[in-house]
Amino acid sequence: MEVVQSPLKDCFYIKPSVFEDKRGLFSETYNHKLFEKTTGLNINFVQDNQSVSKYGVLRGLHFQKGLMAQAKLVRVAFGSVLDIVVDLRKNSETFGKSFSLELTAQNGIQLFVPKGFAHGFVTLSETSIFCYKCDNFYDRASESGVIYNDATLNLNWHLPQKDLIISEKDLELPTFKEVTQ
Repeated sequence: MEVVQSPLKDCFYIKPSVFEDKRGLFSETYNHKLFEKTTGLNINFVQDNQSVSKYGVLRGLHFQKGLMAQAKLVRVAFGSVLDIVVDLRKNSETFGKSFSLELTAQNGIQLFVPKGFAHGFVTLSETSIFCYKCDNFYDRASESGVIYNDATLNLNWHLPQKDLIISEKDLELPTFKEVTQ
C-alpha cells in the first residue's frame, strides 16, 4: 500500500497493493501502522458507514463541525465515483482549495479526508457502493455542508446537471462563504 500526499494539506490518497492469482485477488485496504508511519497521523476509526447509490446521485458536500468533526477514509467497493474534498480550515495554506479523484472498485484507491474538510461524491457508474471509516461518531446536531454548485468553489462534478440526483436536504446547504465567514 502506498500513501500519497494530495495537493491539499493533510489530505492523502492510498494506492493499494493488489495480489492476484487464479483464485482472484487480495488487497489490504487499511494498515494503521503504515498509515501512521507515512502520514504522522494516529487516527482511531470508530465508525464504518456504507451507502449504495445509482448513477448521478450526488451526496455532499458534507462535514461535521466542532467537537464532532470527523476525519474519514473513503473507498468504493463497487462501481465508480468522483470524490471531491474542499479544505475549510481558515488557517490552512490550502484553505478554499478543492481536490477531486475518481475512486473505483477496480483501482482500489482510497482518500483520507481530514477534519475540517467538506466531502462529497457523485456516482459515475450504474451503481456504486461507497464505504467510509470515521474517527468520530455521527452527530446530527453537528452536521453541516456546502452547496454542491457553490459559485466560489466552481466544482466540476463531471456529469451534466440534468443527470444529477440530489436530496432536498443537500439542495438547501449554505454557500462556502456562509460556512467560512
